Amino acid sequence: MADIVISEFMDAPAVATLQADFDVHFDPTLVDTRPALLAAVTGARALIVRNRTQVDGELLAAAPALQAVGRLGVGLDNIDTAACEERGVAVYPATGANAVAVAEYVLATALALVRGGAYAATDRVVAGDWPRTDLMGGELAGRTMGLIGLGGIARRVARLAAAFDMSIIAHDPYLPGEDPAWQGIANAPVAEVLATADIISLHVPLTDDTRNLVDAAAIATMKPSAVVINTSRGGIVDEAAVVTALRDGGLAGAALDVFAAEPIDPTSGRAFAGTPNLILTPHIAGVTHEANVRVSAVTADNVRRHLTR
Repeated sequence: MADIVISEFMDAPAVATLQADFDVHFDPTLVDTRPALLAAVTGARALIVRNRTQVDGELLAAAPALQAVGRLGVGLDNIDTAACEERGVAVYPATGANAVAVAEYVLATALALVRGGAYAATDRVVAGDWPRTDLMGGELAGRTMGLIGLGGIARRVARLAAAFDMSIIAHDPYLPGEDPAWQGIANAPVAEVLATADIISLHVPLTDDTRNLVDAAAIATMKPSAVVINTSRGGIVDEAAVVTALRDGGLAGAALDVFAAEPIDPTSGRAFAGTPNLILTPHIAGVTHEANVRVSAVTADNVRRHLTR
């Protein structure tokens, strides 16, 4: 039986460092084959996952020797942390390792959405069309970036936005007002952030309080020229409400990297088809070549330290 089971993709050199000292079962297809996953963890002392492997009561029952779960990322909604704590299983997220990737995604999609269809005009230009007036978009400079949550990733977004000469407004009820992180950032209630920001970027976990935080009622309080970007967790944004607002002129743009049900299938995907100024990506904001190296290395180190302490 393997000491460590890795059920989703991980940077090969990081896997190799673990294989040098442990019996490692690395199979990125395990996430899609639940019976095989449950069989693989029977004797495992550590499990390494991304966001799709469900570490729940069933899995924990199948892994009586499990001591640690390494999360290749930061969100923990696929891990039953209460059940892990009850079992004495430590959970190690790769905090901060993908912050650069997510922050750059936020600014890149904000730029693309504010410029309208400029970056999607290749086929028209190749065909001889020259739609300069149609594709006249806007600039980030002088606009307001609104952040819901002001953790490490959001703070990096704020620094990048400031470099674009944007004003920053944020809401985070868990961050004391005297914290240095607020320097240069207006601390405001969530309703004020939604009502005043031009770009609204979400950086909160999915909880009972944040589920459908951005719904039809919230969108109605936003500027029609506003853009919404969700890189946090599916379920925080009411996807149907966003699509309706984009089609009806209640929002100017949106980028969704996470969804209430992942992956989107062809049936559910039809709900998004033909929606203007909408960017959909497959939970990839935090996954770049560089971030994968960092996240994998941090997770390998976390698991190694736990198993050798």
